[in-house]
Formats: sequence, structure tokens, C-alpha cells
Amino acid sequence: MGRLTVLYDADCPLCVHLRHWLLRQRQLVPLDLVPAGSQQARRLFPALDHTATLREITVVGDRGQVYRETSAWIVCLWALADHRAKAHWLATPAGQPFARITVLAAAKWREALKGPGQEDGQCGDGHCGDGHCGVPGPPG
Repeated sequence: MGRLTVLYDADCPLCVHLRHWLLRQRQLVPLDLVPAGSQQARRLFPALDHTATLREITVVGDRGQVYRETSAWIVCLWALADHRAKAHWLATPAGQPFARITVLAAAKWREALKGPGQEDGQCGDGHCGDGHCGVPGPPG
């Protein structure tokens, strides 16, 4: 695998935080981070269910492989130099329950962060041209 594209919810503070974290890591497999549901995502992957990509992390490999939810998190970690060994363990029967619990906890936190009017990728302030807010810069 030569490259991965991570589709993330640009309206989700947790997702944006994780995007910045991924960008700071040393990557063994280059990661392209693209806002889910954006025009760029739709152009790159016309066959994907883009509404679903706003509900769950989706990673697409350079040969068309599609990873969702727990598998997507594991493949992201696998792409990182300092986390590849952990990804291998999380993919084992012993590690899969930990990966699944982490993904479920992140999903619950993500839902708790969403305010009124932010379901299905809609911005609360109504100032987003295509229904998605711009990506804020890194913290600090």
C-alpha cells in the first residue's frame, strides 16, 4: 500500500484534533486527510456513500480498499511509524475488543460534542457554503 486517504468530519472538534495529531506523526504510509462529504472527497471517490463517511471514519487505500470504523482506526495506526506494532496487536483477536471499545467511546464523545443543528454534517452557524465548515488550524 503506497498511500491512504482519511475522510474525517471537519465539523467535529474531536475529528479535527485527531487530524492534526495524525499530521504530526511520522508516517510510514503517507496519509492524505480530506474532509468527508466535501467536493474533493466526492471527486476522489464518486462511488462512496458520502453520507455514511460523515457518520463513521472511512479510510481509502490507493488500490480502492475501503476501511470503516474500527478497521479504519487500525489502518491509520498501522501507517504510523510509532504505532504500527500497536496496530498489529489491535488487529488480533486479543486486541480487537480494545480497538472496538475505543471506537465506540470516540463515537459517543463525538455525538456529545455536536450541538443542535449539527446532525449529518450541518453547521450550527449556517455560514458553511457546502454544508461543511472550514477546517480550523492546529491548536495553539
